[in-house]
Amino acid sequence: MSDNTNVKPLEPVPTVEHITELHPGDLNDLCDATDAAIEGGGGFGWVRVPERDVLERYWRGVLAMPSRALFVARLDNMICGTCQLLKPPGNNEAQSFSVQLTTNFVTPWARGHGLARMLIEEAEKYASKDGFAVINLDVRETLTEAMRLYEHLGFHRIGEHPAYALVDNKVLKGYYYTKIIDADIRESCETRDA
Repeated sequence: MSDNTNVKPLEPVPTVEHITELHPGDLNDLCDATDAAIEGGGGFGWVRVPERDVLERYWRGVLAMPSRALFVARLDNMICGTCQLLKPPGNNEAQSFSVQLTTNFVTPWARGHGLARMLIEEAEKYASKDGFAVINLDVRETLTEAMRLYEHLGFHRIGEHPAYALVDNKVLKGYYYTKIIDADIRESCETRDA
């Protein structure tokens, strides 16, 4: 018999990627992760877990829309979180340089591995490479850890909405954040505001 006292369990492998199609099992993982996030209070708009077919249609629809870029977090190859970049419509030339970060969550069982940070950083790299200069987002007041992370990653709170969400018959505030990721735009804003 061998002595296994020096054997250590393998650390889970966290990864993040931009996806354009779902591989076998991905849709199920995505829906399970969404269910857990909603139940944990961070369901990006949903308050109650919708029927599975509703979630499946939602995620398939996200991938079918050219105006959305979907990023997924995986822990040991299982999807456990997401975020999306929502690109502006073609008729919005004045704001064509900015994207909206949305549906950002990591399911409770996968937290603590840096996936939330990795998702945002990957979305930011994609936005920059795709020619966008500004990332905007909004978040409800109860998601304090998310706000702390956004601020740590250089997002600035620019406003608040007193009646942003209604959760369990309680009106919640929401906060708006922005991050300028293009040096020329940032310099232009700093010069203008000096």
